[in-house]
Amino acid sequence: MRATILPALLAILFQTLPAAAADEGTAPDPRYTWDLTELYPTEAAWNAAREEVLASFDAIEARRGTLGESAESLYETYRLVSDTLKKAGRVYVYASLSADENLRDSATQERRQTAQIMFARFSESTAWMQPELIEVGREVIESYVEEDDRLAPFAYQIDDALRNAPHTLGAEAEQTLSYFSQTFGAPSNVYSMIANSDIPWPTITLSNGDEVTVDSQGYARVRNSENRDDRKLAFDTFWGQWEEYRNSVGLVLNSHLQTQVALAKARHYDSVLDRELFNDNLPPAVYHTLVEEVNKALPTLHRYFRLRGKMLGVEQMHYYDIYPPLVSLDKTFDIETSKTITLAAMQVLGEDWVNMQKAAMDERWMHVYPQRGKRSGAYMSGFAYDVHPYLLLNHNDDYDSLSTFAHEWGHAMHTLYAKQSQPFETAGYSTFIAEIPSTSLELILRDYVEKHAESVDERLYYLGMALENLRGTFFRQTMFAEFELALYEAAERGEALSGEKITEMYGDILKRYHGHDQGVVLIDDLYTNEWMFVPHFYYNMYVFQYATSQTAGTALYRKIVEQGEEGVENYKNLLRAGGSDYPYKLLVNAGVDLATPEPYRAVVTEMNAIMDEMERLLALKQTGG
Repeated sequence: MRATILPALLAILFQTLPAAAADEGTAPDPRYTWDLTELYPTEAAWNAAREEVLASFDAIEARRGTLGESAESLYETYRLVSDTLKKAGRVYVYASLSADENLRDSATQERRQTAQIMFARFSESTAWMQPELIEVGREVIESYVEEDDRLAPFAYQIDDALRNAPHTLGAEAEQTLSYFSQTFGAPSNVYSMIANSDIPWPTITLSNGDEVTVDSQGYARVRNSENRDDRKLAFDTFWGQWEEYRNSVGLVLNSHLQTQVALAKARHYDSVLDRELFNDNLPPAVYHTLVEEVNKALPTLHRYFRLRGKMLGVEQMHYYDIYPPLVSLDKTFDIETSKTITLAAMQVLGEDWVNMQKAAMDERWMHVYPQRGKRSGAYMSGFAYDVHPYLLLNHNDDYDSLSTFAHEWGHAMHTLYAKQSQPFETAGYSTFIAEIPSTSLELILRDYVEKHAESVDERLYYLGMALENLRGTFFRQTMFAEFELALYEAAERGEALSGEKITEMYGDILKRYHGHDQGVVLIDDLYTNEWMFVPHFYYNMYVFQYATSQTAGTALYRKIVEQGEEGVENYKNLLRAGGSDYPYKLLVNAGVDLATPEPYRAVVTEMNAIMDEMERLLALKQTGG
């Protein structure tokens, strides 16, 4: 059941980020909050549904020993498990969303924990299935699938389970491991408490006299400041505070690494990377080609940094100079404006897309604005198959919020198109596919706003934001992936990994990517503590898929631009496929092979083309054209 549980587990992983800030006591406008009564009208109804899910676990356990009896028996087991998972997903979504409205509400946090425990028990109740399926054997199981058409929705899931035979332990060992599913997440939970609750954040005074608490939100705000001294002060304060916890965080991260290395060994994988690629049936060339091509493209990244320094009027770039916008934009994008612009941009995807998205945006599926205690960031939750996607935003009426709005609606539209064509069993898609529509919608939006810009400076702003997006996703996430692999390889070699050693390893990669030794961007040693700020290192070789998704999204958008309706239909067919096959195969069928260099090189070509255009516009400004 690994593939079908994944959406829920990913949702759990992302619940530990810091809260968004807003004025105390601000009452949100109901039009801009989600309506959770569409999931359950009352908390009592939710609890009754949870109890119903829990009651199904004994029935699942009672099916043990029946998978090889007949096609009928195999179908009855898989139908029971799938129906239970669908109900459990809805239960979890309600608990998770209500908890994220206010992370300070202990009652909703306890409700979410209860839902997480429910999923842990679900894993325990189904732990016997894969070993038993493998014991029955592929030949018998496939004959059952061919015999009974009702098993068709489970065919991919069954094939994936059989494919895992070399890495599946005996029934008793699998059952034992299932009891530790929550324990394996302990390092991530401990890290979250340190990062979000235990560190006392200092206050700094900015050049204009404002006082700012340099927590994650304050740091993110000040690092974008036009005042260079303020940026440096924020960097020095923030990373100096983190440095005091380096030994503790290093110990926590190392415990996570050691746990994952041990689990990979227990399941007979060559490495943690081997396990993570195998889980989605990805060729190793996908990961290695990405890293190789990104490293070859570092001169393009360094070209961007030099252009950034020129536009900011900075002779020598430092790490605290990489975040402020290159050009100021005197425009606001409230939520209604964001809806209008997004729909206008999506015309390129056809009338059915625009009509579906408009109808969805008119419903109460979103929690839009920041409020005190609310979870920060943004996400789409699509696990409530029988209802609809929900979106959490923290809209600040700026262009970044507009871009995030389009990004999250890319996820939502993916979910809606998959639901149109797929049953629950194959509607959920893998991470490898998930970020493709979100990144491609950002590209569509960027092209639209640039074409409708009212001045050269506005065009430069959007182009600059496009470069920053490429830096942050294509380069930075690959840098994270390279660092994470270095950590796992060190752990697999049996090396000791203290906080100081981890910082040294991160610093080497950080400086190489930013051209420190060539004088492109200088990295102060204090800032090499940055690895402590990244929760994704507890997600097991997950980050490289941001870069591959952006690469695939770029390639598919180019097909839309060049092929028109044919490219649009190709794009929609990928979304409609949901999780009906292995993600690499689905993407190859859509015409993008991420095991080859070409898609990555196309991204680099695009980045250079953006810089060419920006330099042309800057020259035009200088000549008064």
